[in-house]
Amino acid sequence: MSKAFTKEDDSVEELVLEDLALPPGVRNYLTPEGAAELGRQLEAVRQALAVAVVAKKPALERRLGSLTRRFETAEVVDPAKQPHGIVRFGATVVVENSDGKTRQFRIVGIDEAQPADGRISWRSPMAKALLGTRVGDEITVQTPHGPDALSLVAIRYE
Repeated sequence: MSKAFTKEDDSVEELVLEDLALPPGVRNYLTPEGAAELGRQLEAVRQALAVAVVAKKPALERRLGSLTRRFETAEVVDPAKQPHGIVRFGATVVVENSDGKTRQFRIVGIDEAQPADGRISWRSPMAKALLGTRVGDEITVQTPHGPDALSLVAIRYE
């Protein structure tokens, strides 16, 4: 997950993180798991604020405000309720390149994204290219190494 969702820890530094502002007009989609994690983070900051030393309170209050705004604007999308034959938010997809190498991605909310673990933001170039596709469709995604032609092999909603 992004640094917006860090493992629960009593460390104030773990709770005071940058405000990942959404661009104007962009919806704050979350999976049910992402919404639950956001709620846990919000509660952890509230608890830390209750016992924090004066010097840490302003940073924790800013973080609390940021998390509260995120929580209040969250739109939880249940992947199980998505149309299963097409790639939508929450889908886990398997793609194959021209060399036969496969990769798996799950399309998640901005705060949930962790590309190294295969969780990509629905706003990422890869997700944007995949959204709306069906098994057998081919897409081309621009990567740091040049264009990558991919074929959609599977779609799952978990």
